[in-house]
Amino acid sequence: MFGWFKRKNLAVSANARSLRIPIVRAKYDAAQTTADNAKHWSLADSLSADAGANPQVRAIIRKRARYEVANNSYAKGIVLTLANDCIGTGPRLQMQTDFDLINDAIEKRFSEWADEIGLAEKLITARMGKVTDGESIILLVRNDALESPVKLDVQLVEPEQMTTPWEKIRIAQNQLIQVDGIEFDEWGNPKWYYILDQHPYGTNIAAAISYKTYNPKSVCHWFRADRAGQHRGVSEIAPALPLFANLRRYALAVVAAAETAADYAAVIYTDMPAGGEAAECNPMEAVELEKRSATVLPDGWKLGQVDAMQPTTTYSDYVQAVLNEIARCLNMPFNVAACNSSKYNYASGRLDHQTYYKSNRVEQKSCERVNLNPIFRAWLDRAILISDYLPIQARALKSYPHQWFWDGREHVDPSKESAAQAQRLESNTTTLAEEYAKVGKDWQKELLQRAKEKAFMKKIGLTEKEAAPVSNTNKNQKEQEDAEQKQAA
Repeated sequence: MFGWFKRKNLAVSANARSLRIPIVRAKYDAAQTTADNAKHWSLADSLSADAGANPQVRAIIRKRARYEVANNSYAKGIVLTLANDCIGTGPRLQMQTDFDLINDAIEKRFSEWADEIGLAEKLITARMGKVTDGESIILLVRNDALESPVKLDVQLVEPEQMTTPWEKIRIAQNQLIQVDGIEFDEWGNPKWYYILDQHPYGTNIAAAISYKTYNPKSVCHWFRADRAGQHRGVSEIAPALPLFANLRRYALAVVAAAETAADYAAVIYTDMPAGGEAAECNPMEAVELEKRSATVLPDGWKLGQVDAMQPTTTYSDYVQAVLNEIARCLNMPFNVAACNSSKYNYASGRLDHQTYYKSNRVEQKSCERVNLNPIFRAWLDRAILISDYLPIQARALKSYPHQWFWDGREHVDPSKESAAQAQRLESNTTTLAEEYAKVGKDWQKELLQRAKEKAFMKKIGLTEKEAAPVSNTNKNQKEQEDAEQKQAA
């Protein structure tokens, strides 16, 4: 059998030679190691996602990211802007069951509870933590101090508090699948979370050793997995940390150079060679000059000034280029990161914002799945058991379909957007629900409110034009017209 296989291969090779089929040995330039790129690729590794982002590595990146956000004005502004644009004034719940009474009751009660616990503010903090620390951890706990009958509360903890306890480490090596505070089942689903009661580097070190084991239904672990098999988050501004450091170093160097040039009012120099006929002067000797006075220099010496070349003309360009590169890893346009649109026109500004808006929508959807839906389910499980808190019919429902509304983005030119919106509605390329959702509103509630307003205007005998609010521009124009009429009379 092997003889037949060998003869067959020899026949194929002979046919290939007769047909002169070329044998191609292709290579990738990026896979070559040369003297020029050896240092650049020296730190590249083949570690898994969890091994590459091990607790020590994540701790270093996390500390440096927090330092930059705390001390760099641009870093702080970028993180705040990103959180505010993503969360805004907070998500709003819209129930979609077939019973309006149940929908209105659940929406009203949940909104009251969310306002009491400060859900919007906590979500903003969680989004800031996700950018800076790489992840945010939300615990669903009981808080008897709440005025709401639902004693559920949302508690934020820092990533350092989620860690594997000492007594679990040796067991995990042989029996359990664990990754830094998270125990997984055989299918890779979180089974238990181990979270310290206090921060491990807080004031009470003894209390920081104690921990609790949490069910996955009580923990919302929000992070972005950049690789398959990644179970803990890495700071989203990690690629930009060296750039932040360089930006601050360059700014300090520019200031130091300008100060050094300004510290010397003048310098005395000579063109005479060493040992020449110039009068003797001690090197680096300081001479105090009086204001508005003329003086005589020693023989052979001249008076000059240090040319203050700082800041250089390229300083502004350098700052803009670095900020643009920093903001890119967050899908944020330069004018948002710098809070400066002086070099933008209307078209380029809108085009650059498209990627930013899409990124925020992705984050909002992730927040709904990881945070809001579990929080709502936990709240509803408790709320329907409270007597006279929700309609009794709510207990009979098998499902509670719902959706979340976020703040809509303001348009730069409202008149153009209004005209485009009317055109889309007229051509049936959009719906009222979609257009209202863009501005974070419920189309059914808005139409009901509008119907009430029109009915009331008709009742009191006002037209829509008469009832429309008067802007400052129209008000000033009307006052000017009235004044002209009085003057003409």
